[in-house]
Amino acid sequence: MESTVKLYSLNYSETRTYLTVLFFVAGNVVLPQLFHLFPSGGTTWLPIYFFTLIGAYKYGWKAGLLTAIASPLVNSWLFGMPAPAVLPAILMKSLLLAAGAGYVAHRSKHVSVLLLLAVVAFYQLTGTLGEWALTGSLHTALQDFRIGLPGMALQVFGGYFFIKYLISLLSRKSG
Repeated sequence: MESTVKLYSLNYSETRTYLTVLFFVAGNVVLPQLFHLFPSGGTTWLPIYFFTLIGAYKYGWKAGLLTAIASPLVNSWLFGMPAPAVLPAILMKSLLLAAGAGYVAHRSKHVSVLLLLAVVAFYQLTGTLGEWALTGSLHTALQDFRIGLPGMALQVFGGYFFIKYLISLLSRKSG
């Protein structure tokens, strides 16, 4: 499962960057609210990272970083989730995800399940080490690996199909 992808590298001086980020932040607000309707939905499905991955991969690291910062802050401010105590770890993982996705997309110029798996593995493994350093608790830091494997799978496979959907949607618009 591999696809050549038209990738963008949006700049901070473009209005399009902020409109794109607004769309992905909205997705990162709505999706977690849906998953929080189920017990442990947030910790199992890790929905706050989904549109950060897509935004950074398809539209570049700058759009990804804005999405990575704004999504947890807006969610915490509006809904108290993530709780302020875990916000630093969530922000760190979000930033790692945006940087990793933007880098891999820029270097590879295509999307595949394997590449997205590498991105998710990178931010989760590095983020786990960072969270362990922040909290001092390996047990807490390993929570995503104990509970969040379905969410990681959603990011890899759902992200792949969503990026492919965006590609087909945008190619129909321009064609």
